[in-house]
Amino acid sequence: MSTFRDAIKDKKRIVVKIGSSSLQHPETGDLDYIKLEKLVRELCDIRNQGKDVVLVTSGAIAVGKKAISFDIRKDIAGDAPLAVKQACAAIGQARLMMTYQKIFAEYNQVAAQILMTKYTIADDLSRFNAHNTFSELLKMGVIPIVNENDTVATDEIVIGDNDTLSAVVAALVDADLLILLSDIDGLYTDDPRTNPDAEFIPEVRELTEEFMNMGKASTGSGVGTGGMNTKMIAAKIATNIGADMIIANSADIGILHRILNGKDVGTLFVANKNEEFKVQEFVTGLHK
Repeated sequence: MSTFRDAIKDKKRIVVKIGSSSLQHPETGDLDYIKLEKLVRELCDIRNQGKDVVLVTSGAIAVGKKAISFDIRKDIAGDAPLAVKQACAAIGQARLMMTYQKIFAEYNQVAAQILMTKYTIADDLSRFNAHNTFSELLKMGVIPIVNENDTVATDEIVIGDNDTLSAVVAALVDADLLILLSDIDGLYTDDPRTNPDAEFIPEVRELTEEFMNMGKASTGSGVGTGGMNTKMIAAKIATNIGADMIIANSADIGILHRILNGKDVGTLFVANKNEEFKVQEFVTGLHK
C-alpha cells in the first residue's frame, strides 16, 4: 500500500460524485434502487465515522424523461430541445430528491438539496453564499445533495457535467478528497473498450499534459454528459485546490468503504496544491 493510499484513511471532508449510468438499469432507464440504497448506506456510514460528506448526483433529466415516457435511448446524442431537457429536469429533480430523502430517512440522516450553475462559482457573492450554506449544513451533520440546476441553465451559465461540478463543490467546501464513481475502473492509457492493449494507471502523482491528453478519447456512456476528459478536468481542479481525487468503478458501491480504508482500487490523483490556481477563472474559461 502506498503512503498516499494510507493517507486516505485520515481524510475528513469527502465529496462523492455518481453518474447517471451508475444510477439506472441500462435496459430500461429506470432507477436502480438497490444501488441507490447501498450508496446512501455507505454515505451515512462515512458520516457516522465523524467525516463530512457531500453527494453530487446526476440523473434528474433521465428520471424526468422516464416519468413522461420520453425514450432516453432515442436521445443518446442529446438532440432534444433545451426547453424539453429543462422541463424533464424539473420533473426528474423532484422525483430524484424524493427518492434520496426517503432512503436517507431510513438511516436517520438528514439530507439537503443544493442546485448550482456556473454563476454560483463565477460570481463572488454567490460563491461566498454557497460556501456559507455548505459550511452550515456540514456543521449541522447534514449531507448536502448537489446537482446542476438544469431547469434554468443556459449555455452561458452551464457547467456542463457533474464531474467538473463535483470538483467545484470540492473547492467550495474545502474538501480533502473527491471520489468520482463511474462505469470505468479508472484512468487508462487509452479507451479500454476499444483498445485491448490499454494499460491501467493506478496512481498519478503529477497531472502532466500527457495524462490530460489520455482523457481526450472519451469513455462516456451516452446516458450522462461526462467522459474521461471531464474527469481529467475535475482532477486538474481537485489536485490544484489541494484535494486528492479517485476515479473508481461504481459496479459495486461498496468500493467506497474500501477506498476510505486505503485499499488500492481505482486511480488516485495526488493533490498538488497550487496557491495561484483560481477555480472561478478556470471554470469560467471552460466550454467557451
